[in-house]
Amino acid sequence: MNKLSPQQALEKYWGYRSFRPLQQQAVEAVLAGHDALVVMPTGGGKSLCYQLPAACGIGLVLVVSPLIALMDDQVAAANEIGLKAGALHSQAGEVERRRVFAELNRGALHLLYVSPERLVAGGLLDIIRPHLGLFAVDEAHCVSHWGHEFRPEYRQLGPLFAGFDGVPRVALTATATPQVQKDIIAQLGLRKPVELIGHPDRPNLIYRSFPRYDQGHQVLEAIRQHRGEGGIVYAQTRKEVDRLVKTLARAGVSCAPYHAGLSALQRAKAQDDFVHERLDVIVATIAFGMGIDRSNVRYVIHANTPRSIEHYQQESGRAGRDGEPADCILFFSVGDLVTHKMLSFREEGISPQRRRVIERQLSEIGRYAISPVCRHRLLSEHFGKPYPVETQPGARAIDCGACDVCLGETEALPTEEARLTAQKIISAVYRTEGRFGAVYVTKLLLGSSDERIMANSHDSLKVFGLLKGTPEKAVRAWIDQLIVQGHLAVTDGEYPLLRVTQSGLDVCKGTETVRLGHPVIRSAKKKSRKAAAELPTGPEETLFANLRRLRLLLARKLSLPPYMIFADSVLVSMSVLKPADAAALREIKGVGDNKRDRYGKAFLAVIAGADPESIADEFPS
Repeated sequence: MNKLSPQQALEKYWGYRSFRPLQQQAVEAVLAGHDALVVMPTGGGKSLCYQLPAACGIGLVLVVSPLIALMDDQVAAANEIGLKAGALHSQAGEVERRRVFAELNRGALHLLYVSPERLVAGGLLDIIRPHLGLFAVDEAHCVSHWGHEFRPEYRQLGPLFAGFDGVPRVALTATATPQVQKDIIAQLGLRKPVELIGHPDRPNLIYRSFPRYDQGHQVLEAIRQHRGEGGIVYAQTRKEVDRLVKTLARAGVSCAPYHAGLSALQRAKAQDDFVHERLDVIVATIAFGMGIDRSNVRYVIHANTPRSIEHYQQESGRAGRDGEPADCILFFSVGDLVTHKMLSFREEGISPQRRRVIERQLSEIGRYAISPVCRHRLLSEHFGKPYPVETQPGARAIDCGACDVCLGETEALPTEEARLTAQKIISAVYRTEGRFGAVYVTKLLLGSSDERIMANSHDSLKVFGLLKGTPEKAVRAWIDQLIVQGHLAVTDGEYPLLRVTQSGLDVCKGTETVRLGHPVIRSAKKKSRKAAAELPTGPEETLFANLRRLRLLLARKLSLPPYMIFADSVLVSMSVLKPADAAALREIKGVGDNKRDRYGKAFLAVIAGADPESIADEFPS
């Protein structure tokens, strides 16, 4: 392969004429022999930072990745644009392994994806040594104890790389706080790396966080806003996944479960059906990783609270990878944090340091979920970046127009009202001597005639009925908010009880601040500024539908995910511009040489008026 400049390779293989932020700097750094740390949000194009050097002729790029499904998707995508790629992992068949090793020995492979376990097992580095041009460590946060997905095998990569002084190393991740960034550099032995830290904000994502009161109903209502579109639902346990799947299926939603209790074959089929757009929704456990690379996921719903902001950033980041608007909805309950803590602390050999990290992460995600503050701002600041503000000194933060707070769907109580409400709730917990849970305290504050309250004579307490007339959902949400802020605490055990903390006593004295928010019920929600992408209308709409139909038929014939053939944005451009020949088609952003040569004739025929079904039938397998 003749060596190409980064710009030439970008146009030839990907069909793009310009780089996304930081991509060009990352590519030029490794081509110049420098190590690099690349942190950019999901959907920012991290994979191009190591794939493009391969296209420029740097030599074999060894990509360490923790997810088998993601490896296989990236191998297929690389082969589609004309690069030669392979993967070695536990699920690779004997025929595929022989093909990969044969191409390795000939020096014909551009990209080799391996799991850290396979690399640590030994033997492979000696085989690839003559051809190796770059080490790329994807999901590099896995190397850090301070990160959210620590993988011990990642700690063994640095010593392995030490024997290849002349080979540059690039570490890439979407989720790394400044502390994790330093740990990545140290643990992977990056040598004076070029540090390319992008802004973590995903402006096309619309973040919403609401109290959870009826999981199945709330999830179903959110999905109904996206009929026929692809989405992911995350739940905390296998039992909740299975229950949600039954609820959704009864309502006519095309869905499947994905968790560790299923066989490998069942999981593979669910994922394959979702990626190939044979079903709309996949419901997965938070704890089980998914290598989903489908670009047109229009929503991600967390039916339970994730384990950390890093997990949330990564999981919600699976939405809108194509850059188009997408919804990210979190349904929060403080009970999720208690469950996460209990399950994490059961892990064998967990260190005191790791316990402290987990407790801090749970506290952080809790504060994110309940704070009536712009969600984009909260996420950006967590990763060490300010959210954009107006240029005038002292100006307030910009209304993002893309979260429940800035859209007016969640409102903060006025300061004095929040303080008085908190004092009433804390007093109820104090007066009942910390012997009851949230449900009991809620009923007490609402003035319920519950038989337990009557039996305990708690209807005679001054706090009885203090919040009478307030929606029960609001009181439960406020209790959760006080727990997250540290003004109330929950005891461990089968029946969690509420107790007042010193901070809560200070709230009652008026010496500690408190924030409370609540969802706002509106007849018509204020629309997000991140409105859905404009699709063609009129005759162009018909052509767009025909192009999508052709893409789906070809994808099924070739056993490829539809997005690997062409993204939705490419089909929109085709339906609007109506290219008449291969040269005009090649001018469309996202159409590289290989895809033009392979698919151009078929799509040009449909643009000219041919039937998608007949064109697909004639397409060579």
